[in-house]
Amino acid sequence: MSHRFLGMATVVAVLSLAPVTVAAQTPPRTPDGKPDLRGFWQPEIEGTYSIEDLELQNIFQRTVQGRPFDEGRQGRSRIIDPADGKIPYQPWAVVKRNEIFANHTNPAPEQVDPQARCFLTGVPRAIYQPTQYQIIQPDGYIVILYELNHAFRTIPLDGRPHVGGNVKLWMGDSRGRWEGDTLVVDTTNFNGRMWFDMIGDFQSDTMHMVERFTLAGADRINYEVTVEDSKLYTRPWKLSIPIVRVKEKGFEIIEYACHEGERDLQHIQRR
Repeated sequence: MSHRFLGMATVVAVLSLAPVTVAAQTPPRTPDGKPDLRGFWQPEIEGTYSIEDLELQNIFQRTVQGRPFDEGRQGRSRIIDPADGKIPYQPWAVVKRNEIFANHTNPAPEQVDPQARCFLTGVPRAIYQPTQYQIIQPDGYIVILYELNHAFRTIPLDGRPHVGGNVKLWMGDSRGRWEGDTLVVDTTNFNGRMWFDMIGDFQSDTMHMVERFTLAGADRINYEVTVEDSKLYTRPWKLSIPIVRVKEKGFEIIEYACHEGERDLQHIQRR
């Protein structure tokens, strides 16, 4: 995947020189007049290791992945609300998260990142992983095909209700609607087993998430998600990630399977 990372670095370098007025461009439209989100996309900046501490993210990218990290133009956290950039955990949840973090480089079985066990990445994490995804817009739906672990989301736009509360899913159950040029996606029915990053920021099965995809010009989506979960957090919180179009000629989603028999887990689990 190194060529993909080099491609992402090139996109970031070019975008850093682009004028701010790009956000004011009229977005392209589909034949039915909706913003055209179709194509291949990737995060301009990521949150693989930590979504709230960019110093840790910087260290991870430079020492583990060997990739540059421009901290100066990306703020201190992926979280834009609260203002301190921290997830507003309830006290008991802070204790659990800190315990996972303290052991995440030598975890007990219950402290291993679910993604490392080949489970689906979940959302919103699948949006800011350093991989690519494709958005297609069949009539009445938005479909997102993720390269990572062959995950996908089918998002109806017809106003149908969510599935029953007893149905719990890694990717949740999503329903979409248009608010002007913004695609709003309401997602419930999570199974509570997904993490937001590698260091143990977690959720529960009562999480409710509202994503906003706003097309800002032909090659950029402003992505914002509001997370609420009264079981874990003292208040809703909000994360923002810019998404950019993959413009590589002939690009396509490739095989990226994590499967039973994966050997990485034995290398990170506590002896």
